[in-house]
Amino acid sequence: MSAGQATVQRYPDFDVMADVKAIRKACKGLGTDEDTIIEILTNRSAGQRQEIKQKYFDKYDDELEDVLKSELAGSLEKVILALLATKPVFDATELRKAMKGAGTDEDIIVEILCTRTNQEIEELKEAYNEVFERDILSDIKGETSGEVENLLLSLLEAQRDESLEIDEAQAEQDAQQLLEAGEALWGTDESVFTSIMTKKNFRQLKATFKFYEQISGSDMKTAIKNETSGTLKLAYLTLVECAKNRELYFAKRLHKAMKGVGTDEDTLIRIIVSRAEVDLETIKERYEEKYDVTLKDALSGECSGDFKKVLLSVVH
Repeated sequence: MSAGQATVQRYPDFDVMADVKAIRKACKGLGTDEDTIIEILTNRSAGQRQEIKQKYFDKYDDELEDVLKSELAGSLEKVILALLATKPVFDATELRKAMKGAGTDEDIIVEILCTRTNQEIEELKEAYNEVFERDILSDIKGETSGEVENLLLSLLEAQRDESLEIDEAQAEQDAQQLLEAGEALWGTDESVFTSIMTKKNFRQLKATFKFYEQISGSDMKTAIKNETSGTLKLAYLTLVECAKNRELYFAKRLHKAMKGVGTDEDTLIRIIVSRAEVDLETIKERYEEKYDVTLKDALSGECSGDFKKVLLSVVH
């Protein structure tokens, strides 16, 4: 995967006790000083926020999340609680939410599992088990079936080659295999697609898709659209987009969350918070290139109040 630039870094003049006292003061008395809470928590790294949580508990014998839950509400509360979770716990919570209750939100499962590194997947599996006392593999098996289940379980194995090497001969061979398993076959052998898409490194996949175009005359995305449907199609297309440009994929997801009537606030929160220390700066660049408007301006036009304030502060 390409190395993107973050918007949130370690705060250089970090003074954990000063932050803890300022947050305590912001929550005391009549009314809540949301601006102070936003200012502190959006300008500290995830590691520093964990230190704040621990120090707050040590000093006041109160869980910071519980205090802020009672002081904040709505979308602002959601963002602040997301910022206070570790990344693996946040991913695990989003996945659990996507599988709980009636129906399954495959969009979220696909977004998370297709875009995380091997280490991130191993960490979210562990967090899922710790927080919910459940096994994510069993939950995925219970919620999905067939080739979608196989694909998601393959991603959860976290066995993707993460080297930057490209083997041209192998790329050509894999392209031929994809063609024979898809367009050249009566029906589609999805297991070939799944095996290649979930195990090869993203640069290797990019080279494979290039060869695929040369030998088949159509691009990979068109082939997937013609050969598959539903969640499987969504997942394969996500993996193709991530191989080509992961940050552009997230930019498109953000745009979709703001398009049309209403705003998909959960998707905005999930992507902005989870990518802030990974590649959000690069996502902003891709967004502006693609839509001729800055992500900040798009968010300003779509969101309001403290929700707008907190998102813009993370986006910087």
